[in-house]
Formats: sequence, C-alpha cells, structure tokens
Amino acid sequence: MRAWIVRSLLIAFILFGVMQFHRSRSQRPLRVDVATSEGHYIVGNGAEPATLDPHLATGTPEHHIFDALFEGLVAPTVENSDADGPGVASSWDTTDYITWIFHIRPEAKWSDGTPLTAHDFVWSYQRMLSPALGAEYAEMLFLLKNASEFNKGVVKSFAEVGVQAVDDRTLKLTLNGPAPYLPSMLKHYAWYPLPRHVIERFGQMTDRDTHWTRAGNHVGNGSFKLKEWRFTHSITVERNPHYWDAATVKLNKISFIPIVSDATEERAFSDGQIHKTETMPLAQVPVYREKQPEFFHENALLSTYFYRVNTTKAPMNNKLVRKALALAIDREGLIKNVLRAGQKPTTGFTPPGAGQGYEPPNVLSFNPEEARRLLAEAGYPGGKGFPKFEILINTLEAHRTIAEAIQEMWKKNLGIQVSVLNQDWSVYLDSQRKGNYEVCRAGWVGDYLDPFTFLSLWQTGDGNNQTGWSNKRYDELMQSSLREPDLTKRLGMLKEAEALLLDELPVLPIYWYVRNFLLRPEVKGLKSSLLEHYCYKAISLEKR
Repeated sequence: MRAWIVRSLLIAFILFGVMQFHRSRSQRPLRVDVATSEGHYIVGNGAEPATLDPHLATGTPEHHIFDALFEGLVAPTVENSDADGPGVASSWDTTDYITWIFHIRPEAKWSDGTPLTAHDFVWSYQRMLSPALGAEYAEMLFLLKNASEFNKGVVKSFAEVGVQAVDDRTLKLTLNGPAPYLPSMLKHYAWYPLPRHVIERFGQMTDRDTHWTRAGNHVGNGSFKLKEWRFTHSITVERNPHYWDAATVKLNKISFIPIVSDATEERAFSDGQIHKTETMPLAQVPVYREKQPEFFHENALLSTYFYRVNTTKAPMNNKLVRKALALAIDREGLIKNVLRAGQKPTTGFTPPGAGQGYEPPNVLSFNPEEARRLLAEAGYPGGKGFPKFEILINTLEAHRTIAEAIQEMWKKNLGIQVSVLNQDWSVYLDSQRKGNYEVCRAGWVGDYLDPFTFLSLWQTGDGNNQTGWSNKRYDELMQSSLREPDLTKRLGMLKEAEALLLDELPVLPIYWYVRNFLLRPEVKGLKSSLLEHYCYKAISLEKR
C-alpha cells in the first residue's frame, strides 16, 4: 500500500512537472516578438553570401546586405524603393545626359567617421575597372568614357577614363553617349564607393578576398554597419551613427539568416523565428494566399528565370540542339501545374516593363514537333545517341522542382536523358564561372530600368555571360546603342540584338518572375521594388 502511494505521488509529480514545462514553453515569447521589442529585424536571405566586397559580388544574397552597408550617389527613397533619390550626392546636374555633375554632401562619412569625398568614388571606379581585379560587374561601368578601353588594357592611364573629382565635393562623370537612365543605374552596388583607407590597410588595390571584409575591419557608408558575421549562421548589422541620414533610421539591428531550403525557411517563419522570408515553397503559395493572406505577399519583379547553356561543349555548341531544348519546354504548363505563383511564360529574354518603352520580342513558344525535327537535323533522331547531361542548380527546393519538370519534358518530347546536379551557392557560382556545366539554372534581376541591363550580359567577354557564346554583330549593336542619341533608333538596335540572342539561344528563357514571400504584419515601411532595392531606413517594427 505504501509503495503504491509512493509510486502514485511520483507519477503525479512527474506529470505536474511535464505540464509546467509545456506551460512555460507555450508562454515563452516568440523570437520575433523579442526582436520586435528590441528593434531587431530578422530576415531570411537565401544562400550564404560569397563575399562582402561589392566589387567581387554577383548575387542577390549579397545585394540585400549591401543595401544596408553601403550607399551610392543615388539611393532609393523612403516612399519608393525604385525612385532615384539623393544618396551620397545631395543633387546632380546634366544638360545632355552625357556629362553629369554630382554634388557630394558635406556630411557624408564612412562608418568609422572618416570623411567621404569625391576622390573615394574615383578610386573605387578605378579598382572596379582594373583588369587585375577581375570584377564580373566591371562592364556596368563601361558607360564611362574610355572605361572599356581601360579595363581591356588599351588605355593605360585611368586619368583618361570619364570620372573626375573636380574637388572634394564635386564628382564629374563623362559618358560615351547619352544615358538618361544613369541615376537608376547608380543605385547598383557596382557603383558604390569603397573605403580606400581600409582596403589598402589589408593589401593592394586589386587584391581579392583580403581581411577588410571581416567583422571588426569592414567599413561602409550605408545606414547600417557590420557587427557580426557568423558563417552559415547569420550576418548582423547595426545602426551606423555616422550615416548622413541617421535620424531617419528606425531599426537598431538587422540579422540576415542564410537559409537555402525554402521549406526550412517557411518553418522558421511559422515558428516565429524570422520576420520575413526570402522565398517560400511553391506548394505553400496557394495555401498562404487563401488561408493566411495577412502573411502572404506577391510583388512584381523585373526578372527572368532561365537556363544558361555552355556553348563550348558538344552537343550544346550546336544551335539546332539549343533550339530543340527551348522549343521542348512547356512554359505555360510549368507555371500552371508546377509553379502556380503568378509567373509569366517568357516570349523573349527581356521582361516587360524594362524601361524606355521597350517591348520584348514574341519569339519563344512550345512546339515539341519542331523541337524533334531540329534534334533529328542535328543528328539525334528521337534522341538516339544524345549524350546524357546534367542541369546544374544551386540548393533550393524550387530550383530542383523546376529542373525535374523540365527534365521530364525533355525526356518526353525529345527522348533525351537528363539528371539534376545540386551544388551549394559558392560552389555553384564557381562551376558556372569556370564553365563546369552543360546546362545551368540562373536568374537575373534588372539592375536599372533599361533593357540594356538584360541584354548587356551576353556581350563577348562580359563577366556575367559565362556561356562561351560570342556574336560580333550582337556586340556591335550593343556598343552602338550606348552612343545613339535617338531613343527610337537605340531601341531598334536593342531589339535587333535580342532577336540575334533568341535565334542562337545561348540561354533558355523560362519565365518572368514574381516574388512570393512571407512577412509578419509588425514590419512596416517595406516597399515593393521591381529591382529588389531595399530602403532599410524606411523600415520599422511595431508591436501588435
């Protein structure tokens, strides 16, 4: 009897303890609730960034962080992230869209308190264009007079390039031809100033991957400064007290969390671990849209999802093969049955709304019969003898889902065997850069509002080309468009260039993006952006 009583009391004690434990867990505040009260914004950011050096980056994960750490001559405004507002330059002047004068604000400083001057821009542009650095975005600065020639070693002196510090507060840019879209372009991180006094402390101008980008060494000029970089865990930035518009900044900290799995990211959001996701699982889009619309957001995006094709490798070096692959993709079926998130099937490469009134060609279609004919003409009737190849993707469930759908289309419509190869972000970028692929998943968000931002990629030698494709006429058209003052003639050149691209197809456009993501209601001031610019000083957190 006594033993039974003891056992009963012991069981009751254990059950009471378990109930108290679960009660304490249920009463424990969510991570985002604590963070909200601290002014700490926590966001999913996709892959681990490859670098925090704007001159060496090419990806979206880096872009999001640079928007917090740096600022260009022109910046997004609090009201409109795609607007061309004052940044380091308080104002600018031009009469012909060729010569531009930017007035550097006297209160501009680096995050360590060092004054920021026009000379910092001159040095930064020289670094970006120096051949020894090998910046993949160097071509973006080719609008500057003699910039391309300097980058290619034809012009030896940087003094001949169209950038000049008239004095500490005045920067003069001279272009090859009229570019009314220059202010939009200057918001891209390729044009940001970098801290010479810090970079040269850790090496020469063109040294890559030095310690200047590490926490404790890193210096920027944005509304936030780098506090901590815990590799594969988080990058945290904090308020920059030396930012010229520091009084407008509302957040105290931002943590960028690298979560490559969209399913994991969605769970982190639903568990109250993050305020915003970078993306979301395709299968969850209709669920959130219908059942939890307060969290679901669908923003228009000036972006194209496509596959690069390595034109240096057989049989991908055969235009007929590339055309067959393109015609065998059922884009509408992919969107309707797999993606289900508002995307649009591509008819060209440049998306609608790219700017200047440009309309993309209506060329691409789904035509499996013609695809089979072309493949047979290339020497592979019914897919016989066609070597098996891989679709290279970076780690994300959505990319695998899309690749597997296209894998099945190519098998069904062409009779060819394809596998899917998954690599982490930095490895994937390296494989793409070195040409270690046959077909490679890719996406491109416009850097500014002009079709040139999409079509310039495919010029010979462009750091973002990475397909091995080269076309002399295409290059001539693209370069001539930079010097053509007549807008109608210029757009005609770009349209002819895109027609060449779509005829030879070193890339296989698949769909035009929309951005689907999850956001907690306590996040205020986050504006949608066609170009994925974020004005972090506009964001605040409010308790519900």
